[in-house]
Amino acid sequence: QVQLVESGGGLVQAGGSLRLACGVSGRTLSRFAIAWFRQAPGAAREFVAAISGSGGSTTNEDSVKDRFTISRDSAKNTVYLQMNSLKPEDTAVYYCAARNSYYIGSNYDSPAQYDCWGQGTQVTVSS
Repeated sequence: QVQLVESGGGLVQAGGSLRLACGVSGRTLSRFAIAWFRQAPGAAREFVAAISGSGGSTTNEDSVKDRFTISRDSAKNTVYLQMNSLKPEDTAVYYCAARNSYYIGSNYDSPAQYDCWGQGTQVTVSS
């Protein structure tokens, strides 16, 4: 059973940066595609970015494409989300999720495609 634990959230001013981390335990990280989602109050869970088991393939949601970068460190069994030029509309609880697939796969932006979730970390961006 794979377990995911997010960290790195917090309060930051608009234009600032944060780096989120998703620690993976229980299984080898390379067996899973990992994604980041976010959920603002009253809103649906929204796809942010995903990375393949090898780390060689990534994809981002359009609104964060030039600001957020997903990466992975297999030695540390950790996936990161570097967030730059943060905006108040980025405020949300951020979740990492694992898909039992080496590849990012189809429908990668659907939460239903993921098998395991972390507990989430709050990101608040003040204006």
